[in-house]
Amino acid sequence: MSKAFECQMCGHCCQGEGGIIMTAKDRNRLADHLGISEQELIEKHSETVNGKIRLQSREDGFCVFFNEGCGVHPGRPDICRAWPFFRGNLIDEMSWEMIQDYCPGVNKEAGHAKFVEEGKEYIRAEGLRQHDPDVAPNALITDED
Repeated sequence: MSKAFECQMCGHCCQGEGGIIMTAKDRNRLADHLGISEQELIEKHSETVNGKIRLQSREDGFCVFFNEGCGVHPGRPDICRAWPFFRGNLIDEMSWEMIQDYCPGVNKEAGHAKFVEEGKEYIRAEGLRQHDPDVAPNALITDED
């Protein structure tokens, strides 16, 4: 059976202002990847909204690091690493159906149950589950262990 998701590198998930919340771990990883201090990363490439630090978006809505693909792929934040295995898409089949128009990497033939199974396994394996609603992206906060 084919995978429920396989990235097509289309960049659709890199567009959409306000979605790239960075935890301390994310900021450290990305700053290291860019060869700058965490403070410089925050000053040059982020903004704080509702107490959460997020990457800036360009005027066209794309992430500041998007350039015909992710320009910081090895250092990208956990929220980017987790797409499309977000909480809403895992718990709500209708959300999963809606992302199929947006994300060509989602295999609708595999079905939602397979997507959930692969997603939970991927989130666990990659250590992407978040716990702290004050700093973490809501899409990564789950009840799963």
